[in-house]
Amino acid sequence: MYYPYFLTYMLAGFIISILVFFWALKTGQFKDQQRARFLPLDEEGKPHHQAAPSRFYRIEVYGLVFLVCAGLAASGALLVFSLIFFGDKP
Repeated sequence: MYYPYFLTYMLAGFIISILVFFWALKTGQFKDQQRARFLPLDEEGKPHHQAAPSRFYRIEVYGLVFLVCAGLAASGALLVFSLIFFGDKP
């Protein structure tokens, strides 16, 4: 009874995960694997000056927040839908 909705929901999550993984490969998120081992040895007294976030970074953050909200809304809608249509049946 719930299997088609569950499978659709899981398939959508899997497809989104694959798309995010390929985006990470394309943007070089996994290129510098050796850097992480030296981060604890970095001097802490050294000031870290960061530039103001770029426009693309802000758009990316807004996009991620939108995706999180859309995912939560879809989960809530699926829950409400299943409770309304399948909750009263014995």
